[in-house]
Amino acid sequence: MEQTIFQHMQVVRGITEKSILQIPEELADIVPTGFTNNIRWNFGHIAYIQEKLVFGVSGEKMTLPEAYEVFFSAGTKPADWIGTPPSLAEISGELIGQKQRITDYLSENLRKTLPEPFTNKAGITFHTLGETFLFSFYHEALHMETIKRVYRAIKN
Repeated sequence: MEQTIFQHMQVVRGITEKSILQIPEELADIVPTGFTNNIRWNFGHIAYIQEKLVFGVSGEKMTLPEAYEVFFSAGTKPADWIGTPPSLAEISGELIGQKQRITDYLSENLRKTLPEPFTNKAGITFHTLGETFLFSFYHEALHMETIKRVYRAIKN
């Protein structure tokens, strides 16, 4: 079963990696009417939350650059940014590298109990690392759909 879970992560992340390469940098910061975030924020948010749901909640060191929390954590938005966020190429590199770090760490830790239960903003409480990891697929898919919607709004 664990192998199936990791294969699913490869599929989900592969879709994200392919998508980020198709977005021109000049479109990444446009926030269309009706949206609060842009394409760059959504890709960075995927990377940051994945890091938090695997490493952060288990008490491990998060290795993404500290700027990712400032720019991409829940509740942030481009309108409040001070400074220059990472480029799409930098975010893409983090997404690719994160995949291997997660596989290496989780291959023996899916059943690991979290130091304390983690409740997300939707009110869902997780008790194991595997639970947060599986939820992260849903989270990534939600933001990929948002990226598609933002892109369509920009192009229309």
